[in-house]
Amino acid sequence: MNFDDFDDSVPSIEYFIFRGNTPEWTILPSLTDFIDLTYIISGRAIYTVNGVNIQAEAGDLLCIPRDSTRSAVSSSPAQFSCFATNFLLHTLGGKEVTVPLPLISKIGLNNDLIFHFTGMNSDWLRRGPGFVMQVRSRFMYILHRIMEMRVYDVDTYGIDPRVKSAMRYITANYMQPLCIMQVAKEVSLNPVYFGSLFKKETKTAFRDYVNNIRLNQAEGMLKVGKLNISEVAQTCGFSDVFYFSRIFKKHKGVPPSSVQPQ
Repeated sequence: MNFDDFDDSVPSIEYFIFRGNTPEWTILPSLTDFIDLTYIISGRAIYTVNGVNIQAEAGDLLCIPRDSTRSAVSSSPAQFSCFATNFLLHTLGGKEVTVPLPLISKIGLNNDLIFHFTGMNSDWLRRGPGFVMQVRSRFMYILHRIMEMRVYDVDTYGIDPRVKSAMRYITANYMQPLCIMQVAKEVSLNPVYFGSLFKKETKTAFRDYVNNIRLNQAEGMLKVGKLNISEVAQTCGFSDVFYFSRIFKKHKGVPPSSVQPQ
């Protein structure tokens, strides 16, 4: 799977529905010519996908690949409800993109996902001016959140609020000298505990996170072409241009002198 394809992908949403409060519900056997992404909010159901029975319940996410045989029936006296999206993904060049999710994921009832699925349902039903753009943007956010949880193993929504505050502080002050003691003080934490918590929540060491913010900004400034390498390094918080050049090449694959203005 080439994850870069997702940076260049556009969804075609063929069908979307919120199935709410449905005590008796079925999907008749059929062959899907789309990807079926279904998030179950309440109740239970039995899905049969390519001859395999799957027990699904509230908090489960189903991702049924294109060209699958599929049927389903609710299996609980409790009322069944879910959000279901039938879609395809293609790159801007027309290449079809598969979604690297398992058939079923137990992600739980996530308030952020429910909020955006509910908003997508409102956009879909209202169909105001530009609703296709609204629905696509909302769906890509949903898909990104799911990918964070199940593929990238970084759940930004669930990050400790003190770490979120630190991340905002770093983004606003990356051009200044930053140390872990200073940022820990900003969020009222012991530096040792903060460093451990920051790495646990972001999957990145504090210094690496700061450098990544600085390097991304530096790359953008080099592409503008108004400042030389030394000026860019200083502006982005690097006091040593040789250190800047070394880690730029390490992380970006090319030296800063190779970045051409655009």
